[in-house]
Amino acid sequence: MANGQWYPPEWPDRIRALAAGELTPAPPRQAATVMLLRDTGATATSGDAGAHGRDTGAGPEVHMLRRSASMAFAGGAYAYPGGGVDPRDDDRHIRWAGPSRTDWAARLGLDEAAAQAMVCAAVRETYEEAGVLLAGATPDTVVGDTTGDDWEADRAALVARDLSFAEFLDRRGLVLRSDLLGAWARWITPEFEPRRYDTFFFVAALPPGQRTRNASTEADRTVWISPARAAERYDRGELLMMPPTIATLRQLTACATAADALAAAASRDLAPVLAQAHLEDGELILTWPGHDEFTKRIPTGGAA
Repeated sequence: MANGQWYPPEWPDRIRALAAGELTPAPPRQAATVMLLRDTGATATSGDAGAHGRDTGAGPEVHMLRRSASMAFAGGAYAYPGGGVDPRDDDRHIRWAGPSRTDWAARLGLDEAAAQAMVCAAVRETYEEAGVLLAGATPDTVVGDTTGDDWEADRAALVARDLSFAEFLDRRGLVLRSDLLGAWARWITPEFEPRRYDTFFFVAALPPGQRTRNASTEADRTVWISPARAAERYDRGELLMMPPTIATLRQLTACATAADALAAAASRDLAPVLAQAHLEDGELILTWPGHDEFTKRIPTGGAA
């Protein structure tokens, strides 16, 4: 491959089936993912840099995980912590700090219950997969250490869905810090994919005192790397990524610090990006509006 774009071999056949009216698109499930950032002046901790070592590129570093090669979907691809919304994430008893649910609903283009669920999913998934928690004892503090057996027991219960996020926060007397998140982008899995997600991408800065770790059962490696460096390695075919991941990385390269990224998030366009496929001159053309680099031309008589 010329770069590290992840492209499933079954897509051409599924695109043809969709174009012929033989495939009914699956409804997308709502999901959240978080681009966790730290400034390069931060002190590296054991295990943080994965196999690639300390990145020395300009700008902030982003925390990425590599999906296990055995995964059926995007195995070996680099991504951010994230996952689907838990139906209990819209529990109204969650203690909340930062922009109101009404403000978040307006920003995300969702109703208030769905907006709370999306923000909660972002915070919960970051804790489940990276061990980082955007919550504090008061509206203006954040926990400084989430290590220890008791924290791990709660995290495991969240992953198993034995404990809801609202119950977790209430048990610990914590307030969700929605002000530590910035909404960055929205991507919807193409209609020809069997597993589809309507995913909001958020940015957040690593809280002081906390450290990331590979807490995901779906990842075999984690790395802190500058967006520019990650994009370079993608361009050389060294890092495998899905279109939303490399697209958001390229956008982050304009930010000199994590604070810059959070500030820039406020004005980011959240219009959803959805791949489109159409027939042209005997070829199926696959495009992502606004992202020409991902355009694929697929011969109608064979695989891409």
